[in-house]
Amino acid sequence: MFFPLSALFGKIIYLFFIGIDTIVYTFKIINRHFKKTKSSPKQAGNLPPIKRSDFIVKSGLLLASVPILALTRGFAFNLYKYQVNHLDLILPKLPKSFEGITIAQISDIHAGSLFNSTAVKKGIDLLLAQKPDIIFFTGDLINDFATEMEDYLSIFDKVKAPLGTFSILGNHDYGDYHFNRYHFFDQMNLTREQNLSNLKSIHQQLGWQLLLNESKELILNNEKITIIGVENWGTNNPKNYGNIDLAMSKVDKSSPINFMLSHDPSHWRAEIIPKYPTIDVTFSGHTHGGQFGYNNPNYQWSPVKYAYREWAGLYREKHQALYVNVGFGYLDYPSRVGILPEITIFHLKSKG
Repeated sequence: MFFPLSALFGKIIYLFFIGIDTIVYTFKIINRHFKKTKSSPKQAGNLPPIKRSDFIVKSGLLLASVPILALTRGFAFNLYKYQVNHLDLILPKLPKSFEGITIAQISDIHAGSLFNSTAVKKGIDLLLAQKPDIIFFTGDLINDFATEMEDYLSIFDKVKAPLGTFSILGNHDYGDYHFNRYHFFDQMNLTREQNLSNLKSIHQQLGWQLLLNESKELILNNEKITIIGVENWGTNNPKNYGNIDLAMSKVDKSSPINFMLSHDPSHWRAEIIPKYPTIDVTFSGHTHGGQFGYNNPNYQWSPVKYAYREWAGLYREKHQALYVNVGFGYLDYPSRVGILPEITIFHLKSKG
């Protein structure tokens, strides 16, 4: 999708430029009709005249090349330009034993898209250099097939933290996008169920605690917080596997802090906020930040915002929060423009 997408952007800009120029040119003709002024020899100068048609075409082509160049630069320099974002999470009910604990979040690895294992290893080294106490992985380890992880097992095997690494599944992990649509599974003599089972085994092999509509208590000095993981659930999904009621069924009502891992951020407003006000923070991914846009502390924009109300960064609704990680990997077009791959580090605090 890389070149078709860049070409589409180029065509849009080119047509926009031509349209604006035509409007301006029309007004100039009307203005000349009423003013009928003549240019003096001094005004004309000695330079050869530029044909209006040449000017329009060349200027339009120049502007149309901008998105192509931007996406090309995103491919060459930004795909593995991992950014570490630090964020304080203020939780008034945080147990004293968890004060200052750090959580790292990565999401959307999409192993089938990766092609530079050296760069990926540097990204994981950067993650581990932050020395997080806990690591969350919020889904989409692969594009379609568990075998995509074969070349990267030794790298992601290092993704461990003293208090545990917790993971969930994303929409791509189920294999739904190719099963029964193409014959790849048949050629591999593999069913969708076998592929999913193999993927779950990889989480276990990596030492990650895969949460499938279930919860896990984390205890320090007889104080606890609860981590809940729900299978993929989204408002735009043709099929949802997540069951938040099942995931919350064994959560102790006395748990002071509840963290939810849910791949698709649309789940937050659709089910988490209205049904479970005891969930303090939800950690999501899925959007990739659109892999194209503008993002700084004061302003962020991406076309993906028109599909997802919450698409990158921290959001709050009363006492509940959501963080959307824009992803470690990439999908479809191999480029990132303005939205760089992310490693997020959360610092748990009871006071601001």
